[in-house]
Amino acid sequence: MSKSAKSPFSPNDYVVYPAHGVGQIVSIEEQEVAGFALELFVISFEKDKMTLRVPTNKATEVGMRPLAGPDVVGQAMKTLKGKAKVKKAMWSRRAQEYEQKINSGDLIAIAEVVRDLHRNDDQREQSYSERQLYEAALERLTREFAAVNGADEGDATKEVTDVLDSRAA
Repeated sequence: MSKSAKSPFSPNDYVVYPAHGVGQIVSIEEQEVAGFALELFVISFEKDKMTLRVPTNKATEVGMRPLAGPDVVGQAMKTLKGKAKVKKAMWSRRAQEYEQKINSGDLIAIAEVVRDLHRNDDQREQSYSERQLYEAALERLTREFAAVNGADEGDATKEVTDVLDSRAA
């Protein structure tokens, strides 16, 4: 169907799907849906034990993108080192904004959420919903860092938390 337009994605590529984070394209397959032949990317999210099928002609439309380059990762790290910017809006409103940033798939926006919701040991306790958002953002961020650097997720998490802890010192 979309054979004429060359896709920027191919099997074995790691990609970022906004709502789910980093996954790997396992294959490209044809399926018949409602009488139409559709070409689909089959994306595996190993950690979530999930497989997603995305029409090849809609991949960029839904926000699927290749992994961030080293320059974007560097900018995200710089964002983490910055001072937390917490708005005075109601928590429900801020939570909604954080959720949108996490699901945007934008690495720098996710880094902002991690930076803003990070708590040091001497700071007040996080609420359950704050902690959930923080952990979701941290997981998305570290998965992409690990995939970009070809490193272990644990190492990426340690690197990010070291950066966050160092800014308080």
